[in-house]
Amino acid sequence: MARLSSILTATLTLLVASFSNGFVSPQAGLVASCRNSSPLCMSAVEEVVTGEKLDIRNIAVIAHVDHGKTTLVDALLRQSNVFRDETQANEAGERVMDNNDQERERGITILAKNLAVMRDGVKINIMDTPGHADFGGEVERVLNMCDGVLLVVDSVEGPKPQTRFVLDKALRLGMKVLVVVNKIDRPAARPDYVVDKVFDLMMELGASDEQIDFTTVFASGLQGKSGMEPDALEDDMGPLFEAVKTCIDPPKIESVEGADLQCMVSNIDYDNFKGKMGIARITKGSVKNGQPVALVRPDADKKTGRLTSLFVFDNLGKKEVDVANAGEIIMFSGLDNVEIGDTLVTNEGGVTAAEPLPPIAVEQPTVRMTLGVNKSPLAGREGKFLTSRMIRDRLFKELDRNVALKVEETDSAD
Repeated sequence: MARLSSILTATLTLLVASFSNGFVSPQAGLVASCRNSSPLCMSAVEEVVTGEKLDIRNIAVIAHVDHGKTTLVDALLRQSNVFRDETQANEAGERVMDNNDQERERGITILAKNLAVMRDGVKINIMDTPGHADFGGEVERVLNMCDGVLLVVDSVEGPKPQTRFVLDKALRLGMKVLVVVNKIDRPAARPDYVVDKVFDLMMELGASDEQIDFTTVFASGLQGKSGMEPDALEDDMGPLFEAVKTCIDPPKIESVEGADLQCMVSNIDYDNFKGKMGIARITKGSVKNGQPVALVRPDADKKTGRLTSLFVFDNLGKKEVDVANAGEIIMFSGLDNVEIGDTLVTNEGGVTAAEPLPPIAVEQPTVRMTLGVNKSPLAGREGKFLTSRMIRDRLFKELDRNVALKVEETDSAD
């Protein structure tokens, strides 16, 4: 029985965490008000592509751990008509997006997940991200698929270390920030103090004038309420999407021609039937289901193949489509050697493919541990998968979906 040397990103919980995508279609939101009491941010400029207005917004929800981010998303979900009735909503339970066993057990978000929201004809792709610093790499990758962020801040605690970390990443990418002061129903809430602290933090991080003129939202994710003022909450969360549509810019589209396809892979998933699947945002061009494609990066050989399935996120699942255009976030299969940082380009004959985008780096593991034979007196008394072979198979299976994990075998016999 061989000893295994495994390196994990943050914690052993990631060894058994399985990537799972949730998809939401809320008809709900929060009311926003600008920090300087001016109207909602200037209307986002609509790009016109082939005579049609762009109707997509891509945003990430970022926060420090335990600031109510997932509960806030839950409130949006329950007011979105996604569930058939109250019974189905109750069966889904709380923190619907934290659907991994380890996430539910520990009460934290470990893996980033994608949601799809339709509001008044505008599709809003929302990425729910972890708030714990140990899983910050998940946030970094997701930000590459976004045009703006919802920064959720506790109404009592204000900005915390992880708030600073994720906000700095977003500001460096030039993203607009929609600030959500959550848990406003707490008796000790101090919204003015929190908003001032967020403003100070943005100044320290070198935000631009446009970024500092952020929109502020006051909300209670637990009660499903929101309002323009902390003491004047409305009974629903509808106006948040108006703020998102108004304050977050739509994707900038240069081309929707198939030959110009550029699509950066920012995450991966695994399906027992379809195999390894890439999750990516189309930066330029368009992609069709079944077309010849290639995965390229500046420092590696080209990997070719053909798409066998193409999905976009829709409600509580994903929807297979024939074609997807620039600005959309897709999931695709057909290339089992897909890796984070690859650029998906066309590989059709007679067409000059686009250049690869600068690859994004996967964070290096921070915890190292060695797994070997259990030699304690209690060995083998509980559990089903007890041998090192079973443990080895489970670890290597996790590599299909967990990009933060590295597993190596040693020469030791035990």
